[in-house]
Amino acid sequence: MAAKKKAATFESALEELEQLVERLESGDLPLDEALADFERGVKLTRECQKKLASAEQKVKILMEENGQVQELPFDTDEDLTGDAG
Repeated sequence: MAAKKKAATFESALEELEQLVERLESGDLPLDEALADFERGVKLTRECQKKLASAEQKVKILMEENGQVQELPFDTDEDLTGDAG
């Protein structure tokens, strides 16, 4: 049976990246394995950045009104309290 190469979801790529960081931080890996893990980590980081940029673009398109993008600030609990300081 041929192995399927499926694009990882953002969450699964991030989880794998976190595991690689833990392995690298342990300092117990031989150099060849550490370099391979680092290389994989760089690839995963780039994939995550592309997925985030794509999601941001989709949000901007969805927020478009009358041909203009309306960028709204992200409301946090602090923003909702109305306290000025």
